[in-house]
Amino acid sequence: MPISSDYIIIRGARQHNLKDIDLDLPRNRLVVITGLSGSGKSTLAFDTLYAEGQRRYVESLSTYARQFLERMEKPDVDHIEGLSPAIAIEQKSGGHNPRSTVGTVTEIYDYLRLLFARAGTPHCHKCGRPISFQTIDEMVDRVMAMANGTRILILAPLVAGQKGTHEKLLAWLRREGFARVRVDGQVRELDGLAKLDQKRKHTIEVVVDRLVVKDNMKNRLADSLELALSHSEGTAAVDAVDDKDAGPIVFSETAACMQCGISYPELTPASFSFNSPQGACTKCDGLGTTMEFDPDLIVADPELSIREGAIRPWANRSSVHFAEFIEALTRHYGADIYRPYRELPELFRHVLLYGSGDEEIPFSMSRGNRRMDFTRPFEGVIPNLQRRYVETDSSAAREEIKQYMNFRPCPECGGTRLNPVSRSVRVAQVTLPEISGFSVEQAYKFFRDLKLEGKNAKIADRIIREITDRLAFLQNVGLSYLTLDRAAATLSGGEAQRIRLATQIGSKLTGVLYVLDEPSIGLHQRDNLRLLATLKQMRDLGNTVLVVEHDEETIRSADFVVDMGPEAGVKGGHLVFAGPPDQLEASETSLTGQYLAGKRQIKTPESRRPATDAGFVIRGAAQNNLKNIDARFPLGCFVCVTGVSGSGKSTLVLETLYRILARRLHRSGIPPGKHASAEGFEHIDKVININQSPIGRTPRSNPGTYTGVFTFIRELFAKTPEARMRGYKAGRFSFNIKGGRCEACSGDGIIKIEMHFLPDIFVPCDVCHGRRYNRETLEVKYKGLNIAEVLDMTVNQAMAFFSSIGHIRSRLQTLVDVGLGYIRLGQPATTLSGGEAQRVKLSRELARRDTGRTFYILDEPTTGLHMEDIKKLLGVLNQLVEAGNTVVVIEHNLDVIRYADHIIDLGPEGGDAGGFVIAEGTPEDVAGCENSATGAFLQQQLAAKQPAKFFSEK
Repeated sequence: MPISSDYIIIRGARQHNLKDIDLDLPRNRLVVITGLSGSGKSTLAFDTLYAEGQRRYVESLSTYARQFLERMEKPDVDHIEGLSPAIAIEQKSGGHNPRSTVGTVTEIYDYLRLLFARAGTPHCHKCGRPISFQTIDEMVDRVMAMANGTRILILAPLVAGQKGTHEKLLAWLRREGFARVRVDGQVRELDGLAKLDQKRKHTIEVVVDRLVVKDNMKNRLADSLELALSHSEGTAAVDAVDDKDAGPIVFSETAACMQCGISYPELTPASFSFNSPQGACTKCDGLGTTMEFDPDLIVADPELSIREGAIRPWANRSSVHFAEFIEALTRHYGADIYRPYRELPELFRHVLLYGSGDEEIPFSMSRGNRRMDFTRPFEGVIPNLQRRYVETDSSAAREEIKQYMNFRPCPECGGTRLNPVSRSVRVAQVTLPEISGFSVEQAYKFFRDLKLEGKNAKIADRIIREITDRLAFLQNVGLSYLTLDRAAATLSGGEAQRIRLATQIGSKLTGVLYVLDEPSIGLHQRDNLRLLATLKQMRDLGNTVLVVEHDEETIRSADFVVDMGPEAGVKGGHLVFAGPPDQLEASETSLTGQYLAGKRQIKTPESRRPATDAGFVIRGAAQNNLKNIDARFPLGCFVCVTGVSGSGKSTLVLETLYRILARRLHRSGIPPGKHASAEGFEHIDKVININQSPIGRTPRSNPGTYTGVFTFIRELFAKTPEARMRGYKAGRFSFNIKGGRCEACSGDGIIKIEMHFLPDIFVPCDVCHGRRYNRETLEVKYKGLNIAEVLDMTVNQAMAFFSSIGHIRSRLQTLVDVGLGYIRLGQPATTLSGGEAQRVKLSRELARRDTGRTFYILDEPTTGLHMEDIKKLLGVLNQLVEAGNTVVVIEHNLDVIRYADHIIDLGPEGGDAGGFVIAEGTPEDVAGCENSATGAFLQQQLAAKQPAKFFSEK
């Protein structure tokens, strides 16, 4: 028996589909768990090992602390020994907090704030001159320049936005002889001041003196300013009582612009935080964006004329008088109502959107049998929408108008989020917003080469070392192209996971069990070695690194491999292999081992579909980092868009290509990425983006309802003799409407019970026992099974059960074809991974009749797929292309790339160094390109894999 200190010992694991497995995992090693999709990998790694490790750690804390932490249920396992505190690094998106950025998530921004507060040089935000300190004489001269008779307060700022009662401070002020303070903008007598609310943030300034500006007050003013400076660490404020809009004049013994007369307060790290009132832009409150009307949403398709509906808010306006006025408007400016919007004169387009100002537009209107002449200015679409948005009391009307609004960079701060003072501080002549706009690679080079002098060099030494370490970690996990100000909400699941991975490396913890979910997703093969080096670095610190992964290079680099299987779902959950990776190839029962040994493989096609002249072409694509490129997508082919991470693949395919087609073919209101033109629409009649977003956000959504097969099953149950005798229709067998469902749980089958400091518990409904339906509905059976029992079947089981029902069997077959035979028909959508959700969507599209002119777009469809599953997926995609359709995939997987008819390779690097078309053509063409990182790996693959005759000859 292994020694527990060297092994994690698992006995009798039965969670989900695990078949009572026993396993000994070596500690402080890099362990890879692999196997077919649905074989039990994630159940073993996350639902068993991580759940138990996290549960044990949380249970060691007090009940008070536990209420703030997520707790997981105890997994179904007899015994686990040798478990360390566990940290899961999953493929969750970056979250939806608009204030989170790459810099804040990695804590790099916190060090930048400290650096600028301690070693930054303030500059005037108006004239750009360095800030110098002010003397008492300069302060007096500035106040004396105010108009005679102005009533002023001399204030000493003591507390700025801090919670508490501040009783000790107020008592000290009384002892010092002060009579008044200004609390939160209100001047109050110190003696009668009520106790402050300790839960609210307060700003406290002591009133040193009250004066009226006049010629003979210089001595008293100087004494009062000196007193204020001495009590507030060198800061004083002068506020004009009668001019509330002007705001106080802040003086400092340390910072002021002599040219512009602007005084700067003492800089602290909070001065550079866009989450603090001290640093945030007052216009956007530190968000960097404001909600404004977007011309691109108002004119979604500039190829249309005004008469054809180019102005979307006018689409439903059919008034004769409105039509007459628009015709008069176009005549007045010499425009043509039938010309495409793009070709209209620039002045007229501006008038349409923003109005004619004071210029009156002559027009006539029919009233009965006579016409009347009028003149009036034209309000403009955007001013009209703004006015209606403010004036309406209808929430429905507001929502309708909001569809023309979008988040745009704040006009005040330009999207930098900071106020003018914070934006103007410099380190080595570079501002904080400029550094935040650097990519990780650019920032690393900047700080590596940064040389400061004097005391600043000593102050900044440790800060810079911490920053460069974190930047190096981000580069090592393949994220060198990300900018520090990139919003966390825009990161993919793989990017967010690798950021958390880099953060964990920076923490340098030891004795931890790290559990990772496919960290190679979204990563080019070129960067895989650096990722593996990072994982080994975590291991070498004295941690156990457990990785759920399908990548061949990762499996071969592991210290220990666990292969689950032999199949998926109910046929999975067995331990097929556990041992060193070099022994896995010899396993006859392991599908993974057979692929590693080359006994099974995804073979290269003997022939490629030719890239005919018929193609969809985008010219001048320049969104984000795309460098004004032209991209041609041959139709009727399997097209793969490749390139290193951050090279512009998603920008080209998802933000530009898909949105261009969706706008033209489906009247989508989402504007496409910046481009000059596009051609080839006549060959396409439909575009479908099959992404990895959930198929539903509640447990009611499931594969059966999403694919439509459940509708057929309900209709089948409604035709049974028992249902017909009782008068039940198909709706009786829906758990989403009243009638047949269990009303105790509203058809959910489970009830959520909140447990305060314990985790929420989901228990089966006491009435229906988790079956979702009432007793009468469950009494209706087809071939001996009721509707709840059918929903609990796997797709493979349902295929056999409904083998004689052609239209049901064909729908189920599409799920089997995409490798989802193991999932249950009624499995809640919330339990499906992103890759599974994408394949459910793909199966629904397969079930539909295509026209042979459909354009399918998929973003990394191999996510979460074993080599055997990828083989099935390629077969499905091939069916779509064989029918004459076009399939475009964004992919890093080399098996998929070498399978394509045509490749568009972007690069050469990520971020600003990317956005070029490096190579295009067949895989063989790209493999011969010296500048292509993809081509180098593709050359090795093509040489190693045998060709197979798969595609039909044309």
